[in-house]
Amino acid sequence: MEDMPKTFDPQLVEPQLIQEWINAGVYQRNKGVGDCTVVIPPPNVTGILHMGHAMDDTIQDTFVRYNRMRGRSTRWILGTDHAGIATQTKVDKKLKSEGISRLAIGREKFLDACWDWTREYGGTIVNQIKRMGCSIDFSDPKFTMSDEYAHAVRTVFVKWYHDGLIYRGKRIVNWCPQCCTAISDDEAEYRDEKGHLWYMRYPLVNPVGSTTYITVATTRPETMLGDTGVAVSPSDDEKAPLVGARVMLPIVNREIEIFSDWHVEKGFGTGFVKVTPAHDPNDYAMGMTHNLEQINIFDEHAHVQPGYGEFSGMDRDECRAAIVRWFDEHGLLDHVEELNHSVMHCYRCDTALEPWLSEQWFVAVDKLKEPALKVVDDGDVVFHPQRWTQTYRTWMENLKDWCISRQLWWGHRIPVFYCTSCSWKDALPQDVDVCPQCGSAVVQDENVLDTWFSSQLWTFATQGWPLQTDELSQHHPTKVLVTARDIIALWVARMIMSSLYFTGDIPFHDVFIYATILAKDGSRMSKSKGNGVDPMELIQKYGADAMRYNLLTLITGNQDVKFDAVIDKKTKKLKESPRTEQARAFVTKIWNASRFVQMNLNGYIPGDPKVRTAEDAWMLSRLARMVVRATSQLEHYEFGDYARDIQTFFRNEVCDWYIELCKSRLLHGSAEETLEVQRNLVFVLDTSLRLMHPVMPHVTEKIWQSLPASALDDHSSSFLMVAPWPKSEQFEQFINDDAERDFELARTVISTARSTRARYRLSPKEQLDVYVKCDAAQLQVLNERRSFIQSVGFIKSLTVEEHLEKPAGCVAYVEGLLELYVHVGNLVDLAAEAKRLQQDIEQKQVELDKIAALVEQPAFLNKAKPEIIEQKKARMHELMSTIEKMRAALVQLQ
Repeated sequence: MEDMPKTFDPQLVEPQLIQEWINAGVYQRNKGVGDCTVVIPPPNVTGILHMGHAMDDTIQDTFVRYNRMRGRSTRWILGTDHAGIATQTKVDKKLKSEGISRLAIGREKFLDACWDWTREYGGTIVNQIKRMGCSIDFSDPKFTMSDEYAHAVRTVFVKWYHDGLIYRGKRIVNWCPQCCTAISDDEAEYRDEKGHLWYMRYPLVNPVGSTTYITVATTRPETMLGDTGVAVSPSDDEKAPLVGARVMLPIVNREIEIFSDWHVEKGFGTGFVKVTPAHDPNDYAMGMTHNLEQINIFDEHAHVQPGYGEFSGMDRDECRAAIVRWFDEHGLLDHVEELNHSVMHCYRCDTALEPWLSEQWFVAVDKLKEPALKVVDDGDVVFHPQRWTQTYRTWMENLKDWCISRQLWWGHRIPVFYCTSCSWKDALPQDVDVCPQCGSAVVQDENVLDTWFSSQLWTFATQGWPLQTDELSQHHPTKVLVTARDIIALWVARMIMSSLYFTGDIPFHDVFIYATILAKDGSRMSKSKGNGVDPMELIQKYGADAMRYNLLTLITGNQDVKFDAVIDKKTKKLKESPRTEQARAFVTKIWNASRFVQMNLNGYIPGDPKVRTAEDAWMLSRLARMVVRATSQLEHYEFGDYARDIQTFFRNEVCDWYIELCKSRLLHGSAEETLEVQRNLVFVLDTSLRLMHPVMPHVTEKIWQSLPASALDDHSSSFLMVAPWPKSEQFEQFINDDAERDFELARTVISTARSTRARYRLSPKEQLDVYVKCDAAQLQVLNERRSFIQSVGFIKSLTVEEHLEKPAGCVAYVEGLLELYVHVGNLVDLAAEAKRLQQDIEQKQVELDKIAALVEQPAFLNKAKPEIIEQKKARMHELMSTIEKMRAALVQLQ
């Protein structure tokens, strides 16, 4: 038995244990009864760990470690995504800094540069995941651009193409002028911006009655160059006489017709809506219905195309200003209003996106979505929490064809080939050089596939598909997908559709959606805001176990959680995280309690636990219930409850009560008593370590390796992480309702005496007189436990009666069905204490009134930073709670 060091040093111990686990091969796939296969949502190959990753990976590792200890076949698959836009953007910047143009070196050399980049920087996030203690199989990493994976992607594309589910068409897409590629709706980030609503006059070709012009309102005057119609609402009777009339579009002198369409809401703006089919999704739909010309006025960089005179070559902002100026100079600018509106931005480069008509590849989803809806409705795939089922259902019911092409070089190139001479084209599983029809040269499509297209195959392509491998037959479907709500549509839905189509089965049985981690002020974490928390800084400061444990305790039924980290405004580095500090204190508590037990095991011989005292019966019963509860919580993905409950159990019941109560027998009992209590303590500690291991693997492993064998097993396992999980059925023998009830009554009396000393700043060993009013059954129990209560609680006299009036000089408490009175009259100057408490209340009330008045002022709410407002409100609620408690205490004193 190895002696435990005085302190637990996570920076020393955690990396050592991680390497030991990896060297022993315990992270790799193991066989067992039942399957628990999990795929990690593939992080970007060039990315670094952020708090969302840390939460996701902690949940997965907790679940995998638990299942591994349950003896189930576990396989946790590691992999990274090639991140088409992100990687290409970074490599582009690197080349530009070296004076190299991507276009100048060509596609092949640029792809070589991308591969060099991924080999140099691609391991960063994997090493960070490893440092967290994640027991993922690092020996078999997957990559969405590997040859095997590329083969699977190509197989899917070719199959869907020939089945009529993939087609090429001209559609409106979200175009990024900076990245020069299409962006999906789900990847666009919306941001509220200050803008304007310009009211512009379009002259009628022929007046209608006294009307010589109409006025349209628009937030984008620059797109009027591409207008091919003006729409009004069919229910707008006032505009009905103008339907069919034509206006002369200023600047370009194009005649366009006024028509009615249901897309236009009566009373919106002026009632007249300019229609630009090539630059707005709704306008595109109206244009298709009314056979309007589609005029794309911008090139791929969002500069005005040739043919528009002085406006040609201008970017969007320049063109907007010039158009407004032209309308003003020609007396056609009616007026301008300020307007706040939401603008889509590229999630990678932050450029405002342009709705742009272009030729793209699409997946037709009508045949795919119904089966994917059915497996969720039938309960084959279950969302946790359940409310996300409706989010999934709503998305699927309104699903539109999916744009899968991206105008990039880095990625899976679309395997469609075109003959340069004849009309032949086809999607092929292998590259070809010549046309099979005429023998001429062929060219391959220039586009690459959206990364979500390749990642939709993640659960089965990582296991060898399209080959029928042992891994695929044994580990698919996977058990659970742990992911964020943001990609239910982007990824979860598409994985279900593709897996059903290609494997004939669901990709996973369960989907666990974790809460979004927000900054302390409730805003989204981001680098640009400087409020992002680096998990590696948390690990460096507090250790991986503390960070992991804190993250799990944040999980509740709520949608979002605030992380309490304070970031230095100058350095943007972590200053502190009080909750993670508390988690570290819990890790220290586990270490110190375990070290005390280990230091008092001289003469220990393994054996079964035995009930000699009331506290033994209570502890073993409480331990058994914790085994049952923790098992159920982890089976049902109740990670937050699991983390919070094991802390309450181990800190409050094992450490603060049982170990303390065992000290007398441990240090001063007979040889027989000492051995019995040693066996009990080792058994309780061993079981507790197993229960806590999934979330805090390092500290529990290190302690367990220093602990002798308990009655759980012969300690033959080399590591705690592969030791058996406590079986609920084996612990049922210890459950004792009467022992728990009786002990809790005694504990309530003792705790009341302790809290009274703390409240009135008395010595912890000050002898107190305590009176208890209770029913007959409770009276009998307390009288039976009288000696124990008085000894442990330092209670001089204990009076227990069914009918009892409050004695003079006592403070009163109500705990459940008990009324307790603790005499403090001769120990505390009640009048002076009441006066001091009243002064404290008055001081805090003054502070509360000032803050309450401040947060009600509109000027403060409009000008102050959100984090300052949040701090003030939090302090206000804290003061209100404190004052309420202090007033209750004052009533007691009076």
